[in-house]
Amino acid sequence: MPDGSPELTLSLHRAIAEIDAAEWDACAGGDNPFVSHAFLAAVEDSGSANARTGWLPQHAALRDGAGRLVAAAPMYAKSHSYGEYVFDHGWAHAFERAGGNYYPKLQVAVPFSPVPGPRLLLHPAAGIPHAALAGALVQACRALDLSGVHVTFCPEAEAMALEEAGWLARLGMQFHWRNAGYVTFDDFLGDLASRKRKAIRRERRDANAAGLEFVALCGPEITRRDWTAFYEFYTSTVDRKWGSAYLTRQFFPLLGERLGERVVLMLARQGGKPVAGALNLLGSDTLYGRNWGCRGEFPFLHFELCYYRAIEFAIAHGVQRVEAGAQGEHKIQRGYRPVPTWSAHWIAHTGLRRAVAAFVAEERAARQEEMAALDALSPFRKAGDGDT
Repeated sequence: MPDGSPELTLSLHRAIAEIDAAEWDACAGGDNPFVSHAFLAAVEDSGSANARTGWLPQHAALRDGAGRLVAAAPMYAKSHSYGEYVFDHGWAHAFERAGGNYYPKLQVAVPFSPVPGPRLLLHPAAGIPHAALAGALVQACRALDLSGVHVTFCPEAEAMALEEAGWLARLGMQFHWRNAGYVTFDDFLGDLASRKRKAIRRERRDANAAGLEFVALCGPEITRRDWTAFYEFYTSTVDRKWGSAYLTRQFFPLLGERLGERVVLMLARQGGKPVAGALNLLGSDTLYGRNWGCRGEFPFLHFELCYYRAIEFAIAHGVQRVEAGAQGEHKIQRGYRPVPTWSAHWIAHTGLRRAVAAFVAEERAARQEEMAALDALSPFRKAGDGDT
């Protein structure tokens, strides 16, 4: 039970199916599909996140004296740091060299998804502060004798609340596109410096000169054949870059079945057959780009399918943001600007905590300078520069 809140009781669950979907979603809200019961169930039911893959569900459920779910968190006991995209391998190696055991640890996260969004899920009518759930997670960590709790890709407000509660807040960075009320893609291009505008038009022209057909499919429009092709694209990309696929073949059709219209699959076809695909999920005001893959070599197809087609979709549907995933400074020249991301870390060992605190403080200062420098490279026209 959280300190000072004897009426609240925390339980940990080894499957999201142990928690009622309606109760969970009442805490998660409807804005971000990645923390929905349906998404987390698809990850587990497909065999992508389980004890075998090093993602043992330990979902946190905080209930009041009447047994009502008032707060929750998607949480996993991790035996490694893969599939998280907030890198702590250095912390683990240093602690283990000093004789400590960094793993297992508790990870409050969406598996394999570097997508910012709520992680401490509070029922809006319950009035539970972030600190109450955070305190419960710390007590669970102590009871399990684990090295720490890590909340990754949380909103800044959550990170700051956790920092105030004694956690370590860590600053990261991604590149997002924002819709400035554009009606057409050309409206967006009109906000760019002429040289950058011409470069994007040239890339799009070359990508579309390959004779490909581009389609954006939503929910039930996506067939089993489409998912089979996309899984092949996904594994091909993984084989070239990382060598290990996190998501199973069953995950993608299961995702389409569970999330319906919130799934947006953009395909490039040649002669009626898919040759490339980009998977997106649609939130209340954001299009989240996730996985992509391609069969064959086509100039600028990655930019066209993952970035420009996503922008076109957002403009056409009045979506305010496109989040195109982790890393990628090349996104800047295509209209995606650097934005902060946050994580928060509670570390049990005093010495390790002290070392990590010094690291994240230095890292934050350096990251802020880096973001300012990268934003200066933005392709958008500056006020008074006379560029048309």
